[in-house]
Amino acid sequence: MKNKIFIGIIIPFLLISCNARKSDTHSGNKTDTTSYRVDYAEMFTVNRFPEYTEVQVHNPWDTTRLLQTYILVPKSAQLPSPLPEGTLVRTPVSRVAVYSSVHCSMLEQLKSLSEIIGICESRYIIIPEIKSAISEGKIVDLGESYAPDIEKIIDLNPEAIISSPFQNTGYGKVEKLGIPIIEGVDYMETSPLGRAEWIRFFGLFFGKETRSDSIFEETKNAYLALKEIASDVTVRPTVVSEMKTGPVWYVPGGNSYMAQLFADAGADYYWKDVPQSGSLSLSFEAVFDKAHEADFWLIKYNRDKDMTLDDLKADYAANANFKAFKKGNVWGSNSAKVPFYEEVPLHPDYLLRDFILIFHPELLPGDTLRYFNLLK
Repeated sequence: MKNKIFIGIIIPFLLISCNARKSDTHSGNKTDTTSYRVDYAEMFTVNRFPEYTEVQVHNPWDTTRLLQTYILVPKSAQLPSPLPEGTLVRTPVSRVAVYSSVHCSMLEQLKSLSEIIGICESRYIIIPEIKSAISEGKIVDLGESYAPDIEKIIDLNPEAIISSPFQNTGYGKVEKLGIPIIEGVDYMETSPLGRAEWIRFFGLFFGKETRSDSIFEETKNAYLALKEIASDVTVRPTVVSEMKTGPVWYVPGGNSYMAQLFADAGADYYWKDVPQSGSLSLSFEAVFDKAHEADFWLIKYNRDKDMTLDDLKADYAANANFKAFKKGNVWGSNSAKVPFYEEVPLHPDYLLRDFILIFHPELLPGDTLRYFNLLK
């Protein structure tokens, strides 16, 4: 079985055959399985057995290992004997604490907001129903995700906690509470549709499989249709993204989902050949040397007022030396006003549409931008 998992990680297209296998060995007994197909996500696989569902989360930092194995057993059913190895979760989960706004948005899409009883970092939440529930005391603010209020978690007694893990970090005292921690490594997926498919992962825990499948199918079809529209462009404008923050400029690696979005939108990204899925930490000089002639410059920021070109120059005078700045071709997304981080992980088609409208507006006549605006 471990070999099958390993192959499924190294060669993504074999995930289908791995998930669809008809038999497996658990606790020394051969048990029939039914297929569950994962098409794009590389970081989780699902195996169904008569008495339970096994959900495996792969370790994105060591692809030879699993990060977590969850054993999902319906609340209405008896526990299997012997109980398979893994973290037991009785489904559907009805009381959950959520550490990130992204996962709150996924639960909103699943129509499972009523299951949220506690959240971390409420200042980043823009979902009106959650903000109202916090003010009314129906949802408890648990503080910072890296150091949540343990006493409040104990008082709430959630059935599960949803968190985004990071390499070489744990959960401190929370791990000793015996509460299942559902680790979502969706942000480590290297393709837009791979990350979006994690809605199906969460659907398994909340009894919303049919709805999550429908949401993903709609997203997939919309994304692929937009990709096809931009597939035949003859001119691919160059693009640089983000901006200097402190002494560092973080740009997406060539294997990142953002680099894939640029390619699918018909743009030429300067770091497309760098085989890294995360961000590259570069100096301003390194970015400028490579991309100062970029046709487009796209930035994301969080401010009370929309940025202007003067603001960008005031942040760092040398920003004005980029060709895109001189041509007035800098586009910004203000996450204080638009739900960029909440929507894009689940709906990359929304962002792909924006990118096509920016790079090739003639391909989508009459459409309007959702996240980005031209800096004035």
